[in-house]
Amino acid sequence: MPTADDFTVTPYAVEGDIDYDRLLETFGADALTPEQKARFPTPTHPLVRRDVFYAERDVDPFLDAANDGLRHSIVTGRGPSGPMHIGHVFPFYFAKYLQDQTDALVYIPFSDDEKYFLKDKPIAEVSDYTRENLLDVLAVGFDPEKTRIVIDTADADVVYPLATAFGKEVTQSTVDATYGEPENIGLSFYPAVQATHLLLPQLVEGRHPTLVPIAVDQDPHVRVCRDIAAKQRYDVNKPGALLSKFLPSLAGPGKMSSSADAPSILLSDDRETVFEKIRTHAFSGGQTSLDAHREQGGNPEIDVSYLFLYYFFEESDERVERLAREYRDGELLSGELKEIAAEKIADFLDTHHARREQLGPLEAELEPYRLTQTERRAARKRVGYPDDALVQQ
Repeated sequence: MPTADDFTVTPYAVEGDIDYDRLLETFGADALTPEQKARFPTPTHPLVRRDVFYAERDVDPFLDAANDGLRHSIVTGRGPSGPMHIGHVFPFYFAKYLQDQTDALVYIPFSDDEKYFLKDKPIAEVSDYTRENLLDVLAVGFDPEKTRIVIDTADADVVYPLATAFGKEVTQSTVDATYGEPENIGLSFYPAVQATHLLLPQLVEGRHPTLVPIAVDQDPHVRVCRDIAAKQRYDVNKPGALLSKFLPSLAGPGKMSSSADAPSILLSDDRETVFEKIRTHAFSGGQTSLDAHREQGGNPEIDVSYLFLYYFFEESDERVERLAREYRDGELLSGELKEIAAEKIADFLDTHHARREQLGPLEAELEPYRLTQTERRAARKRVGYPDDALVQQ
């Protein structure tokens, strides 16, 4: 586990001042190169060209397939333990961008079982969050012909058989070394479920390159899955990964969390709430007085309002560079930068809200995204389960 004196990064805990370069050394991942960034579809997404997605594992096979018009897929999921905030949603919008540009298949697993194992929440509460989070993901606007949403407990007829096969490939010592000693046997088994998520596109569609765009704390799941795939018992490629830095919390650079003391900007927040949270809570890189700021300037690298714009909410490179320059020169004040960021985030959420409000009942909206019976049978068969009357068809 990547734990140091000054920071901790695991799938279940992120704390301290994170050194992203040290994480690459610990995880054994590679920095995303300029040549690789140039091979993403144009216009290159800000998350790629600004090094928010800063590291990778085997991204080249995915880029080869995407550029050659061959089958390729993306897996990015959601752990429904609470309401979604802006830090949760940008991987989905990135996946939507790649789907629009390259016709990528997108698989979206919902790990409601993991969140029950991990969080002190009753099953009914996790289920309620699952429904709300599903509506937010559907509002992103994925193509249902090229997208599958898989919910662990609702799709147990396919998830559990596959996880059973993969569970035999992972020892408890591997789980302990990768994640630390699990709190319960559910978390001990969960890496096999996560491997199911990451390999499912290939088990349904056949062998092809898969990319997993995730925050860097989730990389251990990818590593365990790649070890399973490398054994070549299931005729699958090792999934590639695109690893991102964390969208900062309002309290300062670091991971945004819906359970932290500092408030998060939720996808459900209205304009007034967004402005209030930014004005009141967004950590500033400016000086303590107007005169000092005019003389010394601010630091955009630690200013949360600027980082929100840089990471995701301002498309124009020219504008983010100008804002950084004016802030460093003291021309742009912290309060003015907060207003710019709040306006951009509120506009984004207004559009997201409008799409969500247009959705009908969840069950009807979700149906086109569910695995078909043919797809379920194909996946089970790939790990050795026969078609028989014991499995509901």
